[in-house]
Amino acid sequence: MDRFKGQRFDVMVSCLASRTGSPRDAWAIDHLAHLEVLKLAQLVGATQFILLSAICVQKPLLQFQYAKLAFEAALIASGITYSIVRPTAFFKSLSGQIDRVRQGKAFLVFGDGTLTACKPISDDDLGRFIAGCIDDPQRHNQILPIGGPGPAITPLDQGNELARLLGKPAKFRHVPLGLLDVIGGVLRAGGLVSAKLRDKADLARIGRYYASESMLVLDPKTGRYGADATPSFGSDTLFGYYAQVIAGDRHVQRGDHAVF
Repeated sequence: MDRFKGQRFDVMVSCLASRTGSPRDAWAIDHLAHLEVLKLAQLVGATQFILLSAICVQKPLLQFQYAKLAFEAALIASGITYSIVRPTAFFKSLSGQIDRVRQGKAFLVFGDGTLTACKPISDDDLGRFIAGCIDDPQRHNQILPIGGPGPAITPLDQGNELARLLGKPAKFRHVPLGLLDVIGGVLRAGGLVSAKLRDKADLARIGRYYASESMLVLDPKTGRYGADATPSFGSDTLFGYYAQVIAGDRHVQRGDHAVF
């Protein structure tokens, strides 16, 4: 922090996040590292802090969600003007099966393919939304769930549209959620004696969560997710992004959060 002493900044924007969401990484990055960033913001005189969080923290079951919530609480209590941005799904997270469909393979879905839904938002639109938090008083001291334009999209919708764009017949392979429970149970048992299996069990738990929970605003009274209650922003659509990737105009960089 010494290198920043004597310098002045108005706004701190943090998009820090752990790579895998494993408990060790989550508490180190999503919580502790963010506390250091908050200290730095205060050191350099910033009067505003914009945090990129995640919409899944509204129903916390995983350690990375608790870590994010712990920092959100610290940020709110700090007294600095804050905007906590909770985006829905990212395009890259929903693009892992393009090559499968291109090769004529079945699109993998959990259950019947309609268990979950989301309103995905592009990196560009999310960046514009975050930048807009700087001078929009209505976004100050607020928790801001945000999705992209258009209706909510299910995995079944994704598979059908990919098949159409690629000129392939729509084929699906339905994976029962119970299979994920079995895999997770085996990995957790193995994790009692192996750190490597313990890490894999943590990743399996994360995968199970995303296979069964929608990335939409949750009504705490009913426990139901609502597309209409999820704000929309921007103009980029997931299916437009699919078309660009298929045409070779975009490249998918999926990183450590890839499931398929």
